[in-house]
Amino acid sequence: MIGLRAPTMVTIGLFVLMYAVFALQFPYMATPRVAGNLLTDSAYLGILAVGMTMVIVAGGIDLSVGAVMAFSSLLIAIAIGNWGLHPLAAFAVALTLGAGFGALVGAAIHYLEAPPFIVTLTAMFLARGAALVLSQDSVPVQHPLYAQMASWSVPLPGGGGLTLIAVIMIAAFVLGGLILHRTRFGSQVYAVGGDARAALLMGAPVGRVTILIYAFSGFMAALAGVVFSIYTGAGYALSGVGVELEAIAAVVIGGALLTGGSGGMIGSFFGVMIQGLILTYITFEGSLTSWWAKIVIGLMILLFLVLRAAGDSRWLNRLRALSSGARR
Repeated sequence: MIGLRAPTMVTIGLFVLMYAVFALQFPYMATPRVAGNLLTDSAYLGILAVGMTMVIVAGGIDLSVGAVMAFSSLLIAIAIGNWGLHPLAAFAVALTLGAGFGALVGAAIHYLEAPPFIVTLTAMFLARGAALVLSQDSVPVQHPLYAQMASWSVPLPGGGGLTLIAVIMIAAFVLGGLILHRTRFGSQVYAVGGDARAALLMGAPVGRVTILIYAFSGFMAALAGVVFSIYTGAGYALSGVGVELEAIAAVVIGGALLTGGSGGMIGSFFGVMIQGLILTYITFEGSLTSWWAKIVIGLMILLFLVLRAAGDSRWLNRLRALSSGARR
């Protein structure tokens, strides 16, 4: 199973259609340079979406990822600038803390039998508050390695390049896809999302799976913080406010159900790309603001909900019953 189901195919088709229409209006959008920029600008959101996909497929939600990303980026900046850590050591600290924090969130959800919404909302406030305790100002990262990482890219035919953070995002999706679609753990994630009680009766370690899912999401949120610090050259406690909702939107547009048991990494990737494509078009168009992207994304989520309902046999049966009753 690689996630290429009907909802995923719809998402891919929509992306291709939108890209073609936009490129007809602005031919430069079809160049490799713009494609490379699209991947770069979407990198941190894409990495968040990798973790969010795993959580949503399992029937959960994680509202803390934006705050964890901000905390990680700020911690890295302070660790390099004030504590004298090498960037790679700072990355290791941030990734370890992110995974550990996520594991604690998963443990709280499982052992306290608390709703993921409440637990991750609490985690969001804790992570954001911890970031503000570290610093309320934007902290620049000044290290030779950062300049090298920011400028590194793989040249693309026709101009432009695939930057390091774009490569990291693609690698994150590949890793997430292999775990979710090619391992026993991934099958257990789908089982827990489909019916946690049934999965438990079948012998699936629901508690372990839940903890690992949120640890993975926390790790990806911290990795997004690493990428964000490279992308902006700084860490800031108030960065990423609301980005968790964009990640959820990308996963839903990609074909996942918030009730769990459905979704995949390929769909989520194109869900992220659709959001980035809309923002790119707004930049080219010039007269629109970024708020239009929110409106379009909201309409797209509504469209996918309608398409899901239209494909639900129970919904069709209810519609037929109502029609029959109206005729009588």
